[in-house]
Amino acid sequence: MSSIASLSEDLVDLVDRVKGFMPEAEGIALHAAAQSYFTGGVGVEIGSYCGKSSVYLGDAARLRESTLVTIDHHRGSEEHQAGWEYHDPSLVGADGRFDTVGELRHTLAEAELEDVVVPIIGRSARIATWWNTELDLVFIDGGHTEEAARADYEGWARWVRVGGGLITHDVFLTEDEGGQAPHRIFRAALDSGEFAEAAEAGSLRVLERIKPSPSNG
Repeated sequence: MSSIASLSEDLVDLVDRVKGFMPEAEGIALHAAAQSYFTGGVGVEIGSYCGKSSVYLGDAARLRESTLVTIDHHRGSEEHQAGWEYHDPSLVGADGRFDTVGELRHTLAEAELEDVVVPIIGRSARIATWWNTELDLVFIDGGHTEEAARADYEGWARWVRVGGGLITHDVFLTEDEGGQAPHRIFRAALDSGEFAEAAEAGSLRVLERIKPSPSNG
């Protein structure tokens, strides 16, 4: 594997301006992990929002001549809705609905990643029902309810190739730190015996597939 490259100064400035919830140290770790797993294939990001993590992943894909598919329904998770903690009124469209598609497209254009990152607008659980391509990596950072997190894990982890990465964001050990759904799918992956811990940074956890998924024969 060639050496791990750093994010360019222009992209560091860009990700700092993009709306989102990825701390810089975790983003840098995500960028490095993605470079180590991309091998010219495809990676999937679940949860695009406005594209902050898409830049980290997309730049890694560009460096490794790979492709990133980023999946989001762009209506926001539970905590983004009106009256909730992370609601941003500036992301509500003229129709009164929360919508981040435009922000993502603007981010990818400014980052010059439109030829590398392929957005899919839809619910990841539905898209997973027809997906049929082995993946270099999967990054799960979508809905944080038990149902949403479990659906993302069950629908996508099985497509990670042996030696590929399964990366989960917002993995907190206690309820005082944050919601437990991402932690539970992280534990489920470890307990399956198919993945082993590879790295961590803050709430970011990186697992590597060490055994084939029985779900894919």
